[in-house]
Amino acid sequence: MAVVKLKKVEKTYPNGFKAVHGIDLDIKDGEFMVFVGPSGCAKSTTLRMIAGLEDITGGEIIIGDQVVNELPPKDRGIAMVFQNYALYPHMTCYENMAFGLKLQKLPKAEIDERVRDAAEKLEITDLLDRKPKEMSGGQRQRVAVGRAIVRKPEVFLFDEPLSNLDAKLRVSMRVRITQLHQELKDAGQPATMVYVTHDQVEAMTMGDRICVLEYGVIKQVDTPINLYSRPKNKFVAGFIGSPSMNIIPSELLMDGGKVAVKVGETILHLPEEKAEKVKDHVGKKVWFGIRPEHIGSHETHPEKEEYITGKISIVEQMGNEEFIYFTIDGIQYSARLTSENVKETGNGKNYNFWFDMEKCHIFDYETDENISLV
Repeated sequence: MAVVKLKKVEKTYPNGFKAVHGIDLDIKDGEFMVFVGPSGCAKSTTLRMIAGLEDITGGEIIIGDQVVNELPPKDRGIAMVFQNYALYPHMTCYENMAFGLKLQKLPKAEIDERVRDAAEKLEITDLLDRKPKEMSGGQRQRVAVGRAIVRKPEVFLFDEPLSNLDAKLRVSMRVRITQLHQELKDAGQPATMVYVTHDQVEAMTMGDRICVLEYGVIKQVDTPINLYSRPKNKFVAGFIGSPSMNIIPSELLMDGGKVAVKVGETILHLPEEKAEKVKDHVGKKVWFGIRPEHIGSHETHPEKEEYITGKISIVEQMGNEEFIYFTIDGIQYSARLTSENVKETGNGKNYNFWFDMEKCHIFDYETDENISLV
């Protein structure tokens, strides 16, 4: 397969709007890279520039060892899977998958072998004689993926391919695409895949690495676990995780000889390692961040002595867990607690919460950078 490199890539539209701001990114050979971010962050625009469907206005895009800025899409060694399937309605599944190969004038026997091999990988062999209108959304998307596979491209590009499917189908297709990437790798045909999604669950479960974008700027490129546990800035911290991280304007101060964060009227002492990292910001405003799953209760942590009483506003029952929204000193928080360890929660009730300060994050108030990473 091939590496993909973006060097100072920019995109400015004729009206002067700058969508992509000089991004640098190296995607490794055989890597599954996911672009994720909110609507309007330019993730699809960046993918389309790699594909050659959008012109770039600055920088270089390299696929393999070739600068492809001026190459048309058909010469870039890529195959793209779109959100809306883009199948020919008058063709059968087999004909849709074989169409590109026929244009390449490949031998009929080779076309048949490639189509049937891809159909077997995607478990759609029994659909080869059907037309798109006779298939479900999930089946159509498998055909679209199969059409990409048969071309044996250097790079696969996926532009929000699962967003039109219902929740259950999204999960099964997500697993199938991930399995396909591994199967190709195991077969000695490692596939470089670039996948765009606005769904962070897709990003976290599918990607070898994830590129988080905001307004055409890369905020962090890292493994899923590092994005979750070691976000470099407030944007990544707030975007990754569901429910999202509690991030509150606060102040660092000294309390009883210890570095602490003052959130509203609540004083929370920082563990020694984190305190050492942030001590130069004592006396300054900061952002205090803690994930809902790092807030416990008396039932979940009976051995702890320091609790803060909050007033519950909403409880969302999720079956195996509860999302609890509560206020302390007028500040809204959310906690994610396992149902079996939670008792007597309810709207309007007071409840004792415990904050795992080993897992908290402190962000610079001006730059939004995480200053508490140990």
